[in-house]
Amino acid sequence: MKRLFSTTLAIFACAAVLCGCGGRAGSRTRSEGGDNNAEYRFRMVEPPMQILEENRFAYMREHYWDRFDFRDTVFISKVDTLEMIRAYAAFVATFVGPVDGEPIAKLMERASTSRRMLDYFVMLSDRILNDPNSPLRSSELYIPVLQAQIRSPFYDRYEKLGPEYDLNLAMQNRIGKRANDFEYTLASGRRGTLYGLKADYVLLFINNPGCPMCKMLEEQLSASALVSDMVASGRLKVLALYPDEDLDAWRSYAHLMPKGWINAYDDGCKVRDGEIYDLRAIPSMYLLDAEKKVLIKDSVSAVEIENALSGR
Repeated sequence: MKRLFSTTLAIFACAAVLCGCGGRAGSRTRSEGGDNNAEYRFRMVEPPMQILEENRFAYMREHYWDRFDFRDTVFISKVDTLEMIRAYAAFVATFVGPVDGEPIAKLMERASTSRRMLDYFVMLSDRILNDPNSPLRSSELYIPVLQAQIRSPFYDRYEKLGPEYDLNLAMQNRIGKRANDFEYTLASGRRGTLYGLKADYVLLFINNPGCPMCKMLEEQLSASALVSDMVASGRLKVLALYPDEDLDAWRSYAHLMPKGWINAYDDGCKVRDGEIYDLRAIPSMYLLDAEKKVLIKDSVSAVEIENALSGR
């Protein structure tokens, strides 16, 4: 998932997630802690003066959390969680690559000093990397968080069932890997497969009829000269897939779908029930190349799709 926001915007957007702003799903609304005592404030490490400018990124990526005491569970009960959300968001937005889970893996390893500390950083990770409304949501970066829970001696086997389920979903359709194939059905009854679509790019647009964000994305993609030109030339095929069972609702909305798109449904809900795509938040877009390798995963940004298609 590419970074679409400036660091500052990402931080405030993630803070909005904590405060319960709407979107694909809801969030908790309370900022735990909130103690204004200066003793309980997050302090980010600063690179030594002698480090060259070109080496500062690597230094901060490695040492961002060095001033945080992962043994101090009193601190996490006192510090303002909103402040920690901002700190975590800044770390991810500025120093973590879209498919580079190593910094997150190292962070979760450091946080595994106690059950309470690990739970706290799982909560922060969930808000930033897993909440459907977070601009920094990334199943790829969330994988190390789930793996840390599964490895942890603090959780029993029943507590690990949830992370194991989520990890299975996160491991599907990873960036750089081929997407899972599936069969779709058109209104005429004719069937096709994802892999059967021949084009330089395929945009899989998983949607529900009447969903406000789905409609917004449809309008934005239709208004894009680049997307429209590529669809017209055959270089891009857009497969709009309805994954649920209310076909009457799907048929009643079919005439509103953009012309030139392949409007289809999943007969028998095999995609949903087989859990070969993560459908916990809809809409969801996957941009694939000619070999059906995933270029963009679970996006809700027409700009992100345009940038990838234009090579930006």
